[in-house]
Formats: sequence, C-alpha cells, structure tokens
Amino acid sequence: MHFTKMHGLGNDYLYVFGEVPDDIAALSVRLSDRHFGAGSDGMIYISHSDVADFKMRIFNADGSEAMMCGNGIRCVGKYVYDKGYTDNTLLRIETLSGIKELELTVRHGKVQYVAVQMGKAAVREDDTLQIGTQTFAYTPVNVGNPHAVFFTDDAEAVELESIGPQIEHHPDFPDGVNAEFVQVLSDTELRMRVWERGSGVTMACGTGSCASAAAAVRKGYCKQGEPIAVHLDGGTLHITVASDGSVTMTGPAETVYEGETV
Repeated sequence: MHFTKMHGLGNDYLYVFGEVPDDIAALSVRLSDRHFGAGSDGMIYISHSDVADFKMRIFNADGSEAMMCGNGIRCVGKYVYDKGYTDNTLLRIETLSGIKELELTVRHGKVQYVAVQMGKAAVREDDTLQIGTQTFAYTPVNVGNPHAVFFTDDAEAVELESIGPQIEHHPDFPDGVNAEFVQVLSDTELRMRVWERGSGVTMACGTGSCASAAAAVRKGYCKQGEPIAVHLDGGTLHITVASDGSVTMTGPAETVYEGETV
C-alpha cells in the first residue's frame, strides 16, 4: 500500500487514495505508532464521491473514525491537486459532517494554502464539568464534531496529558469530546492547546481552532467578521466567524514524504 505523509501545522496523517480496507482500525493503529509504525495522528482515505469532487474518511491513531478534521481536509486539497487528480482550485469534499468547500492557493504549481468553508459552528450555553474535586467551566461547540472549549489565563500551564483523557472519557461525554484550552491574547489573537478525541495531544486542530474562535466571538472576546489568529503548538491558523455563525479556516498544508507498507 502506497501512502503519503502530510501535515497541517504538525497535525500529521497518512493519506491513501482508494477504498477503505476492512482492517482499517488495526491498520491505523499499527501505522500511526510513532515507534513501530510510520508515525502519525491517524490515516485519511481519499476516494471519488457521488455528491462532491472527492470524499475523505478519517481514522484516528486509536482506530476510531472521526467525522471531520480541519487540518486533514486542507491536506486533502493539496493531495488531489498536486498529484493531478484535479486542476480545479475550488473543490467540494464529502465528509461525515457534510460537504466542505475548499479554495486552494497555488504557487509554482503546488498548493501552499487552503481556505475551508467549515459550515456553521453551533455554540451552546456554558456548562460545568466535575473532575475529582474540581469544577471546570467550558463552552460546548459543535463544528461537525464535538468540542469543549475551556478559557484559561495560561494555556501553557495546562497539563494536557493528565487532564485530556479525563475530559475525553468523562461520563458527560458518552461519545468522547475534543478539549481545547484557550488563552485570549487580544481581540484578534488566541493561544490554543488541544487534546483530540482518539489521538491525544496534537500539534494543531483545525476544527478545534474553529470551535475556539466561535466560542471567543460568542463570549465577546473577539469580533465577528474579522480574522482571528489562533496560535497552536504547530503554528497559526486564521479563523473568521461570520454573523450567521459560519466559519472560514485558512492555513498551510505540507507534504512530508511518500512511503509504502511492507
């Protein structure tokens, strides 16, 4: 099996063009292992679609299937253009959370940046989460997948490795959840760190950045219609939240290497 390792701000996946095999859960676990496999946050399969230009399916490092991946879908756009599957710079990609529209920025024949119309972010009223003896306030957001956004005075001080699993597997989230810890730097800048459902700590999360920006706008920390720079461990994404709640995400996509399984 031939694969291409790609990343969006360090959120890396192994990309394959073709149909998903029956043993995908075990395959994703094996190949995603950073010591005994290729090393990634999971695998993404790309195929032709009956309702869009292409279809993507996302499998986490633990073998579970994800509904959407913002960094992953940018790489899908780069993959199909750079490899000659399309010469269009406006694409529609089918995902489990609906069809997403991509606009590709091409330089010297290769895709450098991708803007993704992520759809509307559903931001609900703040809630609380009990972990041990501590109570944490968070903002629930759905951007095609579930997020719990925690605003904090110091994102760097959060011990993601210990608190992340407790949030993801909390009884309040029977299907799991992505957890974002967000520090407001200004009305146009956020610092965000993330624990992703099924993958753990990652360098970046596109949907998490969208959820964080939408929550920040809802709470009045940032403004509608203006680009918000979300600074992640792997780099910066630019998120714009429109007045109707629709979100546009813009960021880079990079190819790391080509490989084959043995």
